[in-house]
Amino acid sequence: MLRRCATVWLEPRELAEFRLDSLMSGGTGIVSRLAWFAYAPHLDHAVEIGADQARMLGDLSAVDWISRKELDKRYGSESVDQLIAAGLLLLKMGGDQAQTDERYRAQGWYPMSAVAHMAARWEAIDGPAGMAEQGLDSNEGLLRQHGLPPPAEGPLPEGAPLHALPRPARDAFDALLDARTTCRNYDPQASIPLEVFSGIMARTFGRRGSGRPAPGFEVIKRTSPSGGALHPVECFLIVQRVQGLAPGLYRYRAAEHALLAVAPQVAAPVAGDVGTRALPAGEAATAWSSESLRAFAQIAVAGQGFFADAAVLCVLAPRFHRNFWKYRNHAKAYRVCILDAGHLSQTLQLCATQAGLGPFVTSAINEVDLERAFGMTHYEQSPLLVCGFGPRAGTLVESEFDPNRRVWPR
Repeated sequence: MLRRCATVWLEPRELAEFRLDSLMSGGTGIVSRLAWFAYAPHLDHAVEIGADQARMLGDLSAVDWISRKELDKRYGSESVDQLIAAGLLLLKMGGDQAQTDERYRAQGWYPMSAVAHMAARWEAIDGPAGMAEQGLDSNEGLLRQHGLPPPAEGPLPEGAPLHALPRPARDAFDALLDARTTCRNYDPQASIPLEVFSGIMARTFGRRGSGRPAPGFEVIKRTSPSGGALHPVECFLIVQRVQGLAPGLYRYRAAEHALLAVAPQVAAPVAGDVGTRALPAGEAATAWSSESLRAFAQIAVAGQGFFADAAVLCVLAPRFHRNFWKYRNHAKAYRVCILDAGHLSQTLQLCATQAGLGPFVTSAINEVDLERAFGMTHYEQSPLLVCGFGPRAGTLVESEFDPNRRVWPR
């Protein structure tokens, strides 16, 4: 007995490739073809399928089981075998793909959010290199290709009156807000005192209180808001330079205000790697050198070396079922997870600024490589962003947006 996987989204995609025979026969050498790709959130990537198989998936239920004999009769055994191998048709009697699909079903994903989450994950991407290849690595290049950006605010209706608001008196909090500037110039030798690091973690990710609205159901309070007070976002750490703390990968435990060391689940990266590599067969995970940790930090932030030099990088990854348990199959639930991570990153930036450190946040990250290293399953837990902090360098090399000169010159 078989059935279709829980969620599948089909994309018609036009592919172009160079063909020498086309060029030799007087053509341009570029030949295009229309292909179908199936996105299933329990899989790691989209799968190319035939047009007949696309129609076949549209005919089959994700709930009701059908006999293999009937499927072979309708569609042919070869097509059925190919979709089973791809993980899009599942055997009732088990198998790895069927178990994976069951685990995905149990999470409570809204199907289109699940597809978007899977399809947007990066692996082994070097963002700055890609922008440079396209000529988009500077404002001048962007302006040449795209013209002026839309204005910062929408146009005023003609003749509409504006109601002026009283200007607030400046205080110490204004000074803190103005000093919050994304850092792109870190001192790769400077470390953070353990007490300072601990304070930032406690104020950003620590518990400020808890409650039990029902037996066995605990909600917690952090300094940032969260949908349903569920706080599904966990913080995984790439610690490079904190005094009294061995460099490595960690997971922050809010309940105990403590760190759990994480054994890397991938081979130690080297400088120049753009992605992670699987551990050799039979080889156990071991601690990494500082060079490997720096190489992994650059992979994590998709080649943005100016962020990879931060003393600490925080990988914010929701445990989706914590949120979807309440907001099950809900069109807004994934958006809430994104908002939760954003709130935490802003709180971290203010805490780091107050501590005299430079913060950053980026969503240009290699989610797949991070998932592998920390041992995550992407439909159960996955990074949404990476933020971090560390001592600033003494000189400005990479540009920073500091128009009011609250940070530079130092």
